[in-house]
Amino acid sequence: MTPAESPPQVTVVIPNWNTMRWLAGCLDGLRAQTYRRFETLLVDNGSTDGSVAFVRRHYPEVRVIALPENRGFAGAVNAGIRAAETEYIALLNVDTVPQPGWLANLVRTMETCPPEVGALASKMLSLDDPRRIDDAGDTLSWYGSARKRGMGEAATRYNRVEEVFSVCAGAALYRRSFLEATGGFDEGFTSYLEDVDLGLRGRLLGYRYLLVPDAEVHHAGQGAGTPRPRYVYWMTRNRLALLTKNIPAPLLLKHGWHLLYGQIYFFLVYKHPLHSLRGMAAFGRQLPRLLRERRAIQRRKAISNRQLDAMLSRELGEIPLREILKKNLQRIFQRT
Repeated sequence: MTPAESPPQVTVVIPNWNTMRWLAGCLDGLRAQTYRRFETLLVDNGSTDGSVAFVRRHYPEVRVIALPENRGFAGAVNAGIRAAETEYIALLNVDTVPQPGWLANLVRTMETCPPEVGALASKMLSLDDPRRIDDAGDTLSWYGSARKRGMGEAATRYNRVEEVFSVCAGAALYRRSFLEATGGFDEGFTSYLEDVDLGLRGRLLGYRYLLVPDAEVHHAGQGAGTPRPRYVYWMTRNRLALLTKNIPAPLLLKHGWHLLYGQIYFFLVYKHPLHSLRGMAAFGRQLPRLLRERRAIQRRKAISNRQLDAMLSRELGEIPLREILKKNLQRIFQRT
């Protein structure tokens, strides 16, 4: 059997919802990959913009799963993962342009890693300005803030393979065994922070993650065009769910003030109090389910609280609240 005839080793899963304008760049980027042992699977979330017909007409090599309604990022990628039969699963946002060596570098690195490396992060560069980093692995703080590591910094930084707290699911390679062990993405999150939640659950089981700087992807960011109020609702709900499910009680008590400050901070900074409150209410409705999942997660925890404590950042990673208040006061005085 020649390499061209070899069965696929990777399934690239792309979730899509009314984002046909990005599809050509993403799928052309996959056609240009130097690594060929992959299949592409587009999971459509009930689009009404002609996305499915466009892909079937212009990219017949792409397998399409057309869902009847929008199940969010988590629901779409889980459907793709269930349909895949390969050793590795790559997730790719539709508003990305993978560079030719992207998949080759991810697979090459994964094949040299021990089994406890569950996923690899790509080096995501800004589509508008590839000289700047969009994401070089994700971080999580004891304030509950999840951050894109290196965002806005020079693309020449983070140029070696190194460990990261978690990977951005917008461009990542996962072991199938890792996804099976963790149970995949929590569909209760719908969209946003589901990849950090998965990364944290994997950490609790003893998995690790690496950044592969040569696996480059250009990323538009916010390509799905989520309205700001909906974004605030999902982020508020999902941040509380992430912490409730995964953080052991002793660490919740130890970092209680930081966690409380973080929730107050985002409530004020988001400037959509009604949708923040709606997110909190939705979290409350999910609480029975989250507590059941929490018990199962904590029973399986394979690392110590001390190890977990060291993994999360002590920095908010945002402009301090006092600076925001100071600027707002200065604007008020300038108007008077």
